[in-house]
Amino acid sequence: MNKPAQRVSRNASVKSTLAMVRRLDLALLTSVAVLICLGLIMVASASVSIADRQLGDPLYYFNRQLLFVVLGLLSMVGVYRVRLAFWERTGPLLLLILMFMLTLVLIPGIGKTVNGSSRWLALGLFNLQVSELAKLFIIVYIAGYLVRRREQVCASWSGFLKPVLVISLVCLLLLLEPDFGAAVVLMVTALGLLFLGGVRFWQFITLLMSSSGVMAILALSSEYRLERITAFLDPWNDPYSSGFQLTQSLIAIGSGAWFGVGLGGSIQKLFYLPEAHTDFLFAVLAEELGLIGVIVVIALYTVLVWRCFLIGSYAEAQGQYFGAFLSYGIGIWLGLQAFINMGVNMGLLPTKGLTLPFMSAGGSSMLVVCLAIGLLSRVQREVNEIKAPSAHSGSMLHRVM
Repeated sequence: MNKPAQRVSRNASVKSTLAMVRRLDLALLTSVAVLICLGLIMVASASVSIADRQLGDPLYYFNRQLLFVVLGLLSMVGVYRVRLAFWERTGPLLLLILMFMLTLVLIPGIGKTVNGSSRWLALGLFNLQVSELAKLFIIVYIAGYLVRRREQVCASWSGFLKPVLVISLVCLLLLLEPDFGAAVVLMVTALGLLFLGGVRFWQFITLLMSSSGVMAILALSSEYRLERITAFLDPWNDPYSSGFQLTQSLIAIGSGAWFGVGLGGSIQKLFYLPEAHTDFLFAVLAEELGLIGVIVVIALYTVLVWRCFLIGSYAEAQGQYFGAFLSYGIGIWLGLQAFINMGVNMGLLPTKGLTLPFMSAGGSSMLVVCLAIGLLSRVQREVNEIKAPSAHSGSMLHRVM
């Protein structure tokens, strides 16, 4: 190839790359990238002692998390290349697959049980936590349903009750595992989507009150959930048993002060704080990086949720309602789960067993949240491929602004 032809080819490649970059939401991807990098650092710090003691490899959990980050990023790129129309069509199929997998988890000998909970399917190289997939698959299904049946959802009880029954069945399967935290996140996310989809306000309030009542009854009727609530209300009443995890978390957060004790300097991670690299990673981060680190993490999640809703509003303004509902649902889910995890770590909420998205150690969680970001990026791409209208006056967000 002669030099002019090479120059033309190189220029075409540069233009193609710049066009792809313009189709991406750099603020969204930057916040996700920083959260993932910070999460890897904190997983390494929080797990080094327990990994060395149990497995003889101080970086075992870090290496494992790094592998899932790579797999998650590859999955993100793969999902980004698939048009939204495919996901809209396959929503019902994904729901059936989800129901099948949630049923398999409950079958003795197939579902893997850890600490009394059957939440995993053994897939050889890793264990898949089906409840993580449930959050994303339900969002895809509800988003498609609202596009197909939006008039019925807004005008009739039947159109409103059909998705509610589906959500209730999925939540029932989650509660049988049991996974109360995932059921709460899924239910609240679905309710938020139905509200944004145009459900009548009194129907929404009725469903919200009834769902809250059922969740309260379930929480109070189970001995171990009741123990978690009583420990949450006064963890210092039994600091060496039911309140042990929360008291150790509070000690870690309180020890961080403004600037923390320094990266790697946490004392509570040294066999005091259970699940330090998973559910209570935020407490270790607060101890080592202090209030400044906590503010940075909260700011990153705020940017993430803001971009989700902004992408959704752009998609809606251009008539891409599936992409809009998908973006809103992902924003509600990630924001809610991050809020619950941080609230649990700080003693504001009872223990739920939910990971901190993009940061806590956990292969299933990392893979699924990366898939969600791939879908969001695809929404952004398809929005940018259509000429934007001059006004956003019809946005569903105006219902809550």
